[in-house]
Amino acid sequence: MTGRLLLVAAAVSIALVLPGASWSATAPSAADLEAELVCPTCKTTLDQSDAPIARRMKAVIRERIAAGASAAEIKQELVDQFGPGVIAEPPKRGFDLLAWALPLAGLAVGAVVVGVLAWSWSRRREHDEETAPADAGAPLDQSLERRIDEELARLEQ
Repeated sequence: MTGRLLLVAAAVSIALVLPGASWSATAPSAADLEAELVCPTCKTTLDQSDAPIARRMKAVIRERIAAGASAAEIKQELVDQFGPGVIAEPPKRGFDLLAWALPLAGLAVGAVVVGVLAWSWSRRREHDEETAPADAGAPLDQSLERRIDEELARLEQ
């Protein structure tokens, strides 16, 4: 009997600790929802909009929070009424997944291009150093040096 009681107590305490437990969920805040929803008129988030429709949507959010509705329920009601464009964050499924994937892919491609260019630049520099004449500081042939001196003297006159 005490074993079952301990098992039930453990299950209840685990359920209370779990973040997804419905009875432990806190009420959504109006500020959070207003930052996640877009005004259908001016296309800015509700917390930044002062359009008449945005003020009405804010009032609906506050009423629904007072009635005990969850954030998901409130969002769904507004989506049903105004369409999916009222959600500021694009859905992470279907064609809308491109809004999440393309920026990340662009960053990855950019990083690869920069890496390839840096590698190419460093390899070219190493190659140039290897093919540079080793005797660049060695004295010139005397006949060549005399000819250069004569040309320089002629240009000075």
